[in-house]
Amino acid sequence: MSSLPPFSALQTARMNYKPLVPEILNQLKSIKFHADFLVKEEKKSQEGIAKLFPHTYFQPFLSLKSGLQKNSSSLKIGVLFSGGQAPGGHNVVAGILDALLELNKESELIGFLNGPEGLINSQYKQITLESLFTYRNQGGFDLLGSGRTKIESKQQIQAAIQTVSSLNLDGLVIIGGDDSNTNSAFLAEAFEREKVKTCVVGVPKTIDGDLKNEQIEISFGYDTACKTYSEIIGNLAKDALSAKKYYFFVKMMGRSASHIALECAVKTQINMVVIGEEIAALKMSLDEVVKQIANLICKRADADKYYGVILIPEGIVEFIEEFKQMIQEVNQLDCLKNVQKTDLDQVKEALSSKSVDCLTHLPDSFQKQLLLERDCHGNVQVSKIEIERLLIDLVQKELITRSQFKDSIHKFSPQPFFCGYEGRSAFPSNFDSNYCYALGKSAALLIESKANGYLATISGLGLPVEKWAVSGTPIAQMLHFENRKGEKKAVIQKGLVDLDGKIFQFYQQQKERWAIEDNYQVPGPIQFQGDLDLTDAPPLILKSF
Repeated sequence: MSSLPPFSALQTARMNYKPLVPEILNQLKSIKFHADFLVKEEKKSQEGIAKLFPHTYFQPFLSLKSGLQKNSSSLKIGVLFSGGQAPGGHNVVAGILDALLELNKESELIGFLNGPEGLINSQYKQITLESLFTYRNQGGFDLLGSGRTKIESKQQIQAAIQTVSSLNLDGLVIIGGDDSNTNSAFLAEAFEREKVKTCVVGVPKTIDGDLKNEQIEISFGYDTACKTYSEIIGNLAKDALSAKKYYFFVKMMGRSASHIALECAVKTQINMVVIGEEIAALKMSLDEVVKQIANLICKRADADKYYGVILIPEGIVEFIEEFKQMIQEVNQLDCLKNVQKTDLDQVKEALSSKSVDCLTHLPDSFQKQLLLERDCHGNVQVSKIEIERLLIDLVQKELITRSQFKDSIHKFSPQPFFCGYEGRSAFPSNFDSNYCYALGKSAALLIESKANGYLATISGLGLPVEKWAVSGTPIAQMLHFENRKGEKKAVIQKGLVDLDGKIFQFYQQQKERWAIEDNYQVPGPIQFQGDLDLTDAPPLILKSF
């Protein structure tokens, strides 16, 4: 019997896809970064961030422009993945390598294994055109692996300096999210202070979409994840419409922001999405959120509809008024040596009376989930909290108390569902394939320009690829202070859903109609061939509506 080929037909086809690039990146030997503008002095020094980064904070924004033909020296660059996977990461690496070899065929690319840990422990491998080919336009981070190690201590920073110096690296590219690129900012500052020649450049990655600000229109991976989840949600909506007896409560990825849930809601036109940022703005309690969902179910029951789809961001517990304070207090428990986090009685003794009241009104299983092992930043792991099951339980109790629904409660058939890790390593969409490839080339050019402490940024992403503009943004200028494990830490500020933004306002205009009518759209799987409107469409968050 013949053996199966090592790759699927689609894997093989995607290896041969040639990403589109912005017009400015077509001739790398005749372009270079130029100082664009400086942030005003008073803005730079706000919150004391500038004092932490005296060597890298006071830098201009950079823009890529055409210039005279240049002769580029060979470069040696290191690259690593940091944090969770996001579709398109391999194309960032491909963009870096292709740019290096176009600039000078003697250039080299080194990949650090298992994320920042590989940098600290000097574990790496050389990346060549041959070794990279089967990873082009593929999902995952399996070329190098990733990790969540934070480079914070003096020993870790010295180990990183030792590694890049021994390898004689001209640059180091860190592909990561907000916390990973906070790492980039601190490393860049340390390298500048210690007069290490290696330039640190970051690349914006996270499916959550919360690495977003005036310079970053959206992080890579977001588009693919949303399209992957929207296919699933569309299928569930069709199932609900067919069986006419299920309510799907779908928890969505997105710890600190509701971008994914909102994008998928608009793509699929489901009955309701709970937006954490709106809950916070309206100072809604858990009881008010439950009543809002119950109101929807009762309205649909009046229309003889006992089915539907409701999207719930995984992080909404941190937006609900009474939860916010409780979770902040729970996050501080690591600072109290006399408190065993697994002992509920001890935990309650350490919390304020308001937080104790909030905690004790929750089901036992949910109380325990709040006290699970913290993430690497000392925060409650909201992805492990089954918020969709909690809401099902509370909505069911609310419906029982409503006289108009008592005779119909047997028709309420809720089904919990979690759209999670399946979106992190999918085949990147054409948008993410193109975006990541351009980011990789941009990162290489920033290092060629000796830009240290910069993030590769691309704007105009809602336009055709050839019109995208390439720039470099000082990372330190994106930072602000947050409390982490009881300490004030400088980190990149997360970008939340803008309630005045076009996509949220569009949902606001449609939500009453979508709540009652069955206007479900079924996006289907990501398409790679065919009409450009089908294959290369950018995420809706970039749409003008």
